[in-house]
Amino acid sequence: MASQSSAQSVYDFTVKDARENDVDLSIYKGKVLLIVNVASQCGLTNSNYTELTQLYDKYRDQGLEILAFPCNQFGSQEPGSNEQIVEFACTRFKADYPIFDKVDVNGKNAAPIYKFLKSSKGGLFGDSIKWNFSKFLVDKDGKVVDRYAPTTSPLSIEKDVKKLLGIA
Repeated sequence: MASQSSAQSVYDFTVKDARENDVDLSIYKGKVLLIVNVASQCGLTNSNYTELTQLYDKYRDQGLEILAFPCNQFGSQEPGSNEQIVEFACTRFKADYPIFDKVDVNGKNAAPIYKFLKSSKGGLFGDSIKWNFSKFLVDKDGKVVDRYAPTTSPLSIEKDVKKLLGIA
């Protein structure tokens, strides 16, 4: 795995999926990625998961992938096991997109992919992620092109997704 400092794109990272298997993110080369830190018990859960699924269903065949990283750092709103998280997202919200291993997005134990995302696009509050459902939009070359606040609805960034997919 690349260190954060030597990484040139998100494709330089290997992450764990919800079953603890290694996933080389280079398998997503040529796709537009929306990377989101998710939580099951947040006030933003219903709207975000619902709209992420709508966005994914609409654009997956055109090259959109949503990568969901559960995180329990904000109000302990993702306390479950990976298995419980996947069951919740897939059963309640019909999430077909990949859900990865629970990670930290801030602090010294932050996942390397999140260190890279934050260093590529600092947010309103500098590098730290401020809450669940922060979103990073990544182009087909693996470069972070935009960052959205937790309160930004997934459907409101549809135009940006379409532009990167070349269907605007």
